[in-house]
Amino acid sequence: MKQRFLASFISVVIVLGSCISSQKTATTTAIGSTTEIAGKKWQLVELRGNRVEEKINGQIPFLQLNSENNRYAASAGCNGLGGEYTLKENNRIAFARGISTLMACDNMEVESELVKVLEMADNYTLDGDILSLNRARMAPLARFQLVDENGMQALNGTWVLDYISGTRIAFDGLFPDRKPEITFNLPETKVTGNGGCNSFNTTFTLDGNNIKFNQPVSTRMACPGNGEATFFKTLQTVSKYSIDGNTLNMIMGDIAVMRFQRK
Repeated sequence: MKQRFLASFISVVIVLGSCISSQKTATTTAIGSTTEIAGKKWQLVELRGNRVEEKINGQIPFLQLNSENNRYAASAGCNGLGGEYTLKENNRIAFARGISTLMACDNMEVESELVKVLEMADNYTLDGDILSLNRARMAPLARFQLVDENGMQALNGTWVLDYISGTRIAFDGLFPDRKPEITFNLPETKVTGNGGCNSFNTTFTLDGNNIKFNQPVSTRMACPGNGEATFFKTLQTVSKYSIDGNTLNMIMGDIAVMRFQRK
């Protein structure tokens, strides 16, 4: 009798364990499918039913989601917006308002509305290359179109400097101990790296192959020579970039002023 009861109990435990395992698998699959919108750049094309200009203050309005740290980056042509986001089953999404820059610009109406939309949105839909942010079953709050970035995604990762123009000192003389490195985080439009001595970080803006770096912030160790100062100064003169295989060229006007190799 005891043996029959024990066998029945074990069978029930096995069945229940199998059901729980199946439920976990189903949940994981449902949540995992939402990553189709992360790691990509989405251009804002419509806001509350109104068309949005292709560029605002000379910049493309966009939204990017980084699945590695669950943070988003956005802009409507003026300030950089950012914070955490949460994706759940059934295409549910929530944006937590984080930090932003505090610049005053022309045409800030779109930025103001975009901030409100991110706070209101609770779900999304994806139709081909169109991403819509919605609230409940109402009309879409905002629509975004997938940006065909081509070589832009290739920027991600770490690059090591092997050439810099504008100096009479040999490259190895400029950087005797360590070659400068730069690491791109494309979803958050941030870069980190080392100038040959000090660590640094900054942000950048992209528009096709046009690129602009903001003022780097670095540690303050005393370093020999002026190689690092030359590196930071030249970086801020860059206006374009090109990638050829594992070589990254930073260009000022029509002249390549810096060259990096993928690490």
